[in-house]
Amino acid sequence: MAVKIGVLGGIGPEATSEFYSRLIIGLQEKGLVKSNQDYPQIIINSIPAPEIINDNISEEELQPYIEGLKELDKFNPDFIVMVCNTIHLFIDRLQKEVNSKIIDLREEVREFLIRDSTKSVLIIGTPSTIRQGLYKFRDIRYLEPDKEEISQLSDAIFKFNKGVDKKEQIQTVKKICEKYINKGAEKIILGCTEFALMLDNENLPVINTIDILVECVLRKLYHN
Repeated sequence: MAVKIGVLGGIGPEATSEFYSRLIIGLQEKGLVKSNQDYPQIIINSIPAPEIINDNISEEELQPYIEGLKELDKFNPDFIVMVCNTIHLFIDRLQKEVNSKIIDLREEVREFLIRDSTKSVLIIGTPSTIRQGLYKFRDIRYLEPDKEEISQLSDAIFKFNKGVDKKEQIQTVKKICEKYINKGAEKIILGCTEFALMLDNENLPVINTIDILVECVLRKLYHN
């Protein structure tokens, strides 16, 4: 029986599309597809949820995510992928709402950093992702944007997701990244899926969390 994957997306839609495209390419490159029937069943629930880019995320803001997961859970997927970084701050709470296993992106990032032997990183993301330490682990030196830069990053996410002055948003984010690379950051953790889209062709030493999600799914499929 084919593996069934649930994808909670739409947060934002372009990032979800990028995850889906990279997953399909990954399946092809791994030689896991001999015919169209070899692809897994992929159920994407692209939800019109609020951007959770603020410091204080309310119960009301979480509800669309909970409902989206419950809708996916009805299909009984083998596992669920949430194509969003910030929502993983609430993974323990969300896992209690559904029977299907949700991939823990924080744990996947931790394992990647161990394999990569990374010693110092810049974390960029939403204010909550940065300040609540979603990707902070022992034995790694962390550089964080200052208060003004966090505000700039948040604004860039919001505008990019709406399609407003995309090139300008890319340059804003790139400038912040280059500042901290010069201060000693070996890698940049892209703690928001929109940053993966913005910086895809900017020749920076990034850790792309969309790629990490894709690799995790491929490992699960490869071992099945």
